Amino acid sequence: MKYPEEARIGNKTYHINTDFRVAIKCFEVSENAYISDYERFFAIIYLLFGDEGLKDKENHAKLMEIAQKYLSCGKAPSESQGEPDMDYKQDEGLIRSSFQYDYKYDPYEESYVHWWKYFNDLNNLSNSEMGNCCALNRVRAIRNYDLTKIKDAKERAKMQKAKEYYSIKKEKKQREFTEEEIRNMEEFDKLMGGG
Repeated sequence: MKYPEEARIGNKTYHINTDFRVAIKCFEVSENAYISDYERFFAIIYLLFGDEGLKDKENHAKLMEIAQKYLSCGKAPSESQGEPDMDYKQDEGLIRSSFQYDYKYDPYEESYVHWWKYFNDLNNLSNSEMGNCCALNRVRAIRNYDLTKIKDAKERAKMQKAKEYYSIKKEKKQREFTEEEIRNMEEFDKLMGGG
C-alpha cells in the first residue's frame, strides 16, 4: 500500500510531514487543555504542512479537512466511542515493547515511520483471549474490563486497583486566557486575513 506523502488543493501541492511523531504531536496539541481552538487550528496546519500551509490562508479550511482525514488514516473523522483505552505518550513504553514483541522493531528508534504504517501496526498488535498478546493490549484489556462481571468482592477490588493503576492520566481543566493573549490572537487573526 502506498501511503500519502502530499495533499492537493486545486493546482497546488503541499508536502505532508508524515512521520508518526508529527501525527502524535498533532494529537497532543488537539487534546491540550491549555491551547485554544484557535491556536490548535494553526498548530496542526503548521505541524503537517509547514510554513507553506500556514502562509496559504485561503486554503486553511481545506487544509484542516485534509489534516483530519490524514490523521484518521484516510477515513472520515468520527466521534470517539467512549473513553480512550490508550494514550500515545503515557503508553510509549508499552507501545515500544509491543512493537518489539510482535514486529521485532521499535518505531521510536527508527529515523522515520509513516503515520499510517505506525497506526496500522499499532492496531494489528497481537491480542488474544488466551493471554498470548502484547503488553499494550494486556493493559488495554484491564482498562476496558467490566467490573460487574466479577462476583467475588476481593477479586473485584483487586481488578479495580489494577484499573486505577493503569488508568490514563489526563488533565481535564480548560485554560483561561489573559486579555493580552486574547488581543494577540485577534491581532494575529487580522494579520492572517481573518475577522
